[in-house]
Amino acid sequence: MIAHSIFFYTFSLIAIVSAIMVTASKNTVHSVFFLILDFISISCLFIMIGAEFLGMIMLIVYVGAVAVLFLFVVMMLNVAQQKNQWFASNESSKHIPVGLIISTFIFVEILIVIGGWKYKPEIFDINNSINLYSVSNTHSLGNILYTDYIHVFQISGMILLVAMIGAIVLTFRQRVGVKKQSYIKQISRERVEGVEVLEVESNKGVKIND
Repeated sequence: MIAHSIFFYTFSLIAIVSAIMVTASKNTVHSVFFLILDFISISCLFIMIGAEFLGMIMLIVYVGAVAVLFLFVVMMLNVAQQKNQWFASNESSKHIPVGLIISTFIFVEILIVIGGWKYKPEIFDINNSINLYSVSNTHSLGNILYTDYIHVFQISGMILLVAMIGAIVLTFRQRVGVKKQSYIKQISRERVEGVEVLEVESNKGVKIND
């Protein structure tokens, strides 16, 4: 029990510090690395409390896919330069009320989750709960997820779809000073467009216009 408590508080401290450094770090790449460390610590906590399915999903999906995708997008879109331009512009103040509203909703959701036993005390009733010895953790989670919370599960899938479409739109936008390759023009180009034959006088060079 002593070793279990030591590991639990250690991973909890690492998760809290990593979450703080995600928002406090000025380098966006370092923020993504702290986010990966936070996901790993939370997955270890899930495994320690007996939710091994959630712990493995956290490692496979969030660390293996989502965090790596964040790192790829941050390094590809040059978020640091865009962040400085966004804060220097006058349009940044227009988004502050929207951010405050979203933060308020998230804070209210956290309060509802923490105080959930006051709204639905039957959730923590042992008699109404599934017998953990006869049903596995994955089976019980799937039974609750695809019956009682099927609508919430579908809404979360739609939110992920919108986020994926937004990431694709960000990668295809036009940026100043970046040359974009056109495969159609390269394939359909004729020999006359790519090769120019010049008559050169003897012992004289050719001047090529840039």
